Parts: sequence; C-alpha cells; structure tokens
Amino acid sequence: MNVLVIGSGGREHALAWKIKQSPRLTNLFIAPGNGGTKDLGTNISLDINDASQIMQAVDEHKIDLLVFGPEEPLVRGVVDKIKTDPAYSNLLIVGPSATGAQLEGSKQFAKDFMEKYGIPTGKAKVFNKQNLEQGLQFISDQKPPFVLKADGLAAGKGVLITEDADEAKENLKDLILGKKFGAASANVLVEEFLDGIELSVFVVTDGKDYKILPEAKDYKRIGENDTGLNTGGMGAISPVIFADDTFMQKVEERVIKPTVDGIAKEGMDYHGFIFFGLIKVGDEPYVIEYNVRMGDPETEVVIPRLKSDLIDLLEATANSTLDQVELSIDPDTATTVMMVAGGYPEKYEKGHTIQVDPSLKDSIVFHAGTAFKNGDIVTNGGRVMAITGLGKDLETALSKSYDGVSRVKWEGKNFRKDIGFDLKALGQ
Repeated sequence: MNVLVIGSGGREHALAWKIKQSPRLTNLFIAPGNGGTKDLGTNISLDINDASQIMQAVDEHKIDLLVFGPEEPLVRGVVDKIKTDPAYSNLLIVGPSATGAQLEGSKQFAKDFMEKYGIPTGKAKVFNKQNLEQGLQFISDQKPPFVLKADGLAAGKGVLITEDADEAKENLKDLILGKKFGAASANVLVEEFLDGIELSVFVVTDGKDYKILPEAKDYKRIGENDTGLNTGGMGAISPVIFADDTFMQKVEERVIKPTVDGIAKEGMDYHGFIFFGLIKVGDEPYVIEYNVRMGDPETEVVIPRLKSDLIDLLEATANSTLDQVELSIDPDTATTVMMVAGGYPEKYEKGHTIQVDPSLKDSIVFHAGTAFKNGDIVTNGGRVMAITGLGKDLETALSKSYDGVSRVKWEGKNFRKDIGFDLKALGQ
C-alpha cells in the first residue's frame, strides 16, 4: 500500500514512524515532512491547504491511503474537495469533512454540540465586536479565575487565564479589537473555570464505531512547575495514573459514546481522530475542547504504545470497518520531552545545525521543527525535536528521554527538566 501523510511536525513523524513498520507498506510519502521524516520515506513539497496539489501528489505517486495530520486543511475543507471529485472515489482518506472539523475549528460550534448531546463541559458565553460591552460586564459579574478562548484556530495558544478581572477585560479587548489571534479571535468565549487535573483521550472513529487509543497528559507551559507562557506542548506522558478503569468508563459512557453518536446523528462525514481535551474535576470528566486530529506532543507517546498495525487501523477508519479491527496496546510507559529553540514561544532563531550523538540508542527521536539543508539537519521551528523513552515505569521512561536529550545539541536549545513532576507526586 502507498501511503501519504500530510504535515511536517512531530505528530506526523510519529505516524510515519509507525506506518513504516507495517509489512503492508509499499511506499511512504510525507508532505511536506521534515528533516527526520526523510529517513522513513519521501518528502514532498506542497501546500497542505491546496486540495489540487494533494490530488496531484496522489496521482503521481499512486497513493492508496491519505492521512491528514494537522487541523488546518481539515477545517478548510480539503477532504471535501477531494471526496467530491469522482476520480478519487477509491482513495482511503483519514480526516473528517469540514463540518466535522468545526468541532475544533469553532469553539462555539463545539459548545453547542456538547450542550445538544449532553456532554459535560464548562458553561460559556460568546462575545464579539458587537456585544463587547456586555462581555466586559459579564466578566465583572463573574468570580475568578477568568478563562478566555479564541473561537477559531490559534495553533493551540488561543486560551488566556487570569485571576484579575481588569486583566481579563484587557485580554478580551485585545483578542477582539486588537485581533490578537487574527480572525480566530473575532469571537471569544468567556468560560467557566474548571478546577482539576487535565488529560487527553484519543479515539479513531469511522463515524459510527470507534477505538480508544492510549490516554496521555501533556505539559503546555514553557517553564518548570507549569509556569510561564503557553506553548504547543513541552512534553507528554502515557499512561496517566489518575485515569483508572473507573474514570475511563465514565469518559467512554459520558463523553466518547455521546460524541460519536452525535456525529452520526448530525450526518457528519467523519473518518479520523478525535482528541478529547479533558479535565478531571473530583472524579468526574468534563470536556475542555475537541480537536479533530492527534495532539502534539501526545502522539509521540501514544503511537509508540500501539502494538497493532497502524495501516490496518487507518484503513478500517477510512472504509468504515473499525468494528472488525482489534486494538492492542503496550502496557509500558512512554514519555517524551520536547526540545525547543531558545526564545520560544516568543521570538526565536532558525537555521542552527543540530548534532545528534550516534550513541543515542535507548530513545526515539521525533523531529518537529527541523529541515535538511546542505547535508545538515537544522532547526526550522520553535518546537524542534521530541525525545521519547519507553520503560516499565515512569522513572525508567523519563531517564531514557532525558538521556536522549543530553545527546542532542544545537545553539540555544531549551527544554523542561520536570516533565512528569506531578505524576511522580501521585506515585506513578
């Protein structure tokens, strides 16, 4: 089978890494890929938001299975454009339609969906330029902390939380009037703050059936002890100690099943991943957000725990036969530590040469923001590499991750030294 993975980050490298292991694979292509994916298959330079360019690549390379990594082409309706062309009626596609992708593309759409199908989530109101004054008054009437979320896609950074009402009001004005996240913050949700511990749960679904993948916990803040600015993610752990069988049964019954049932009832063309951003409040699960793709860096700990053939799973997702597939998960712990460019998540430099010690063997290096130039791997983004370790317990896996981190060098590299600190305290 010829497979094309769309995207260029650590998530796509991890998917490609697992696909490469399948005996069913003939040729693997990644578009546009990065400095690491070139060792697994062929990188293709194209605009991932341009359906015509993707279809041209499908034709040229005789692609059987097309897998979308990032959310933007999904929200832009690239899948719809490909599927409406009869020439691609036999192409297997993993990625939802634009309607399904609105679960991530619009926070308001997602909130309305959750309310309609009785899925537990925090209460929220939406404000924009027309009712900004009402939004400011609404903040005055609420108790802190104040949670503000850009309605649209903001690369995982569109959430602002503060204890101060005046700061929250300034944030609301900056989001709407200052266009902090461009069109994504034209509408802003002011949401009820839920106090608990967060985790991510992932499923693949063909729109009627689903398979639950390993859960994970990621670390968004740039600084130790979850301080500093939000990032796209500084590390992740799987499994998660507080997501025991009892809690996960609640997640399935109260969150996953009604979501997939809702997708079916709404008639969404949905063949792909659902990422449930959850918070455990007491012993109860609440949905913070939906994503319509795998998370990053969570993919870098979820996919290494998957024992099943990924091509089998993706094919069944695309052709609506998930009920016929068995899923096998490795019980071991996976950890990943994200290495980032100096200055990230604010201004940072690109183009620094990366040196990987050839003795690095006990961990897996997933490239994120890298490129291959003039025979060297160089930094090409804020989040540069994720170093994943596998072990029988958290300590073993983390030791492998951090040992790997010590063997990768470039000018200005930065990383958090405390990934998993909270789970250690809980005894994982």
